[in-house]
Amino acid sequence: MPDPICLHLGKLAIHWYGVMMALGFLAGLATWVVLGRGTPRDLNYCSDLLFWIMVGGIGGARLAYVAANFGRFAAEPLSIVRVDQGGLVFYGGFAGALVAVAVFARRRRERFWSVADFTVTALPLGHAFGRLGCWLNGCCYGAPGGGPLGVCYPIYSAPWWRQAETGLIGRTAPAAAPVHPVQLYEAAWNLVLYPLLLYAYRRRWREGRVAALYLALYPLGRFFLEPLRGDERLRWDGLTAAQWGSLAALAAGLLLLLRSFRSAAAADDRRRES
Repeated sequence: MPDPICLHLGKLAIHWYGVMMALGFLAGLATWVVLGRGTPRDLNYCSDLLFWIMVGGIGGARLAYVAANFGRFAAEPLSIVRVDQGGLVFYGGFAGALVAVAVFARRRRERFWSVADFTVTALPLGHAFGRLGCWLNGCCYGAPGGGPLGVCYPIYSAPWWRQAETGLIGRTAPAAAPVHPVQLYEAAWNLVLYPLLLYAYRRRWREGRVAALYLALYPLGRFFLEPLRGDERLRWDGLTAAQWGSLAALAAGLLLLLRSFRSAAAADDRRRES
């Protein structure tokens, strides 16, 4: 059974979620440092970028989660800051990170898409660490099932409470029924995307295409994994909020790729005519 607690320091409990989130940011920093070798994007540059991404990403992700669970946080306002225990919405964090990249690029007097391409190379790896933290923490859990991969969370965990409330298990059950490890499924999808983005960036694709590629690919996996989620989800017209967000991101990615290829083709035509 996954255990949300990494270790205890006296009375202080260190949660795996916070540990994995920190490791995800460090993995992203390491990716940027390697990609920035031989360029002005040195360690100081990458560290500054990480700061802005942390502020924008965590802030946006937490704001979206609090908005989606406002009743709970209205009763316990001090818990809003406990991001180490889980409670982040990815697309909220992505929106916050976009704002952070725009501010960072403006401060550095760089083109937005140049910085976005560089930044997004590390996103899948950091996200994979985050989803591993979700799996250990017991949040963002899967629907009942999973066959041999099914995970049983302990009594009083979030999956246990959900299943007890819906009548799937009795309130004396020692553990939750097995659920899909959907967090690990998504982590695996991110680990597929990570080398693809690195390859595209190292091939010096036209500016904006690496970010557009991510926008076109990540939402596909997220859209089809959403039905395997077992936690309570906001829904409109039969789709979850994350699925609607995935469709929007996918459309944006495809439009950006189409625009990029059309722009490149037009530039080639002008060169041939001249």
